[in-house]
Parts: sequence; C-alpha cells; structure tokens
Amino acid sequence: METVMQWVRTSWTGQSRGGPEAARRNAAPTAFLLPPGSPPLVHEVRMHEADGFRPRSLTHESTPGSRTDTGVLLQEAGHLLRVQLVATPFGMPRRRRRPPAVRLARGQWLRWQINYRFAHAHDGAWTYRLDTLNIAHGPAPADLFLGTPTLRVSELAALR
Repeated sequence: METVMQWVRTSWTGQSRGGPEAARRNAAPTAFLLPPGSPPLVHEVRMHEADGFRPRSLTHESTPGSRTDTGVLLQEAGHLLRVQLVATPFGMPRRRRRPPAVRLARGQWLRWQINYRFAHAHDGAWTYRLDTLNIAHGPAPADLFLGTPTLRVSELAALR
C-alpha cells in the first residue's frame, strides 16, 4: 500500500476557548511538511495548550492502518483506496450519522477533520481536541499537505 498519512491533533482546555489564547490555538496549522521517508508512512503531529501549541512529531514507516490505534480504516480495491475515519467513542458530541467512506484514486489526497470535547474523570473539567487526517494515495512530495486537498470531509461540531 503506497499511502502517506499525516495526523495533526491539537488539544486544549477552556483557557483557550476565548481571547488571546484562542487566537494562538486557531493559528495552529492543520498540515505540516512531511518528514523524509517513502510510503507507506504515518506522520503524527501533536500540539497541546500546555506546550504553547508547539508541534511535536513522530514518524512510523509502516502500513497506515496496520497499527490498531491509527483511527482510520483503509482498504484497497483495484486502483482506489477506501478511507473511513474512526471516531473515538469517548468524545462528545455523539455522532450517530457519520459521512460515508471516501475513495481516493492514485495521486489524490483527502483532508478529514473532526473535533471532540472530553470530560476528565477526576474533576469533570472539559478538554477539547481537533483531529485532522491528511492522507494521500500514492507518493507524496514533502509539501503536499500544505496545498489544497482533492477532497475534504468536515465533521466539525459546535463544542459547548
């Protein structure tokens, strides 16, 4: 499977829901340059409010979807790649109706975004997260995800 996947996950608390902190959060990128490597490749970038939204990344040279924690289901069918984002069952709001899987032809790429609100078990405080999946079917230049995606799926919900 010649697939390149980039997960960008940004998390914050109520402190970054308004004012200057929200501006910093909203300025956090949803795509980055890809690290050196050849497909299959998974590039994970995490940004947290506690770190001032500084990007921290990991790279896995493995078939995307071969690890159980990737959050995406992939299936090749002929020359198409079927992509279905897996929503976490722990986040709110509950999404009873989800978009269908997307099929990518070779050379195409997809940006799929979803957001969540989580309640901490120990004190009930809210945390929030925006997940952006950038995924390409076929080889990808380092700056691919900085451009305009072939397809977009948005599951962005109002988070109270």
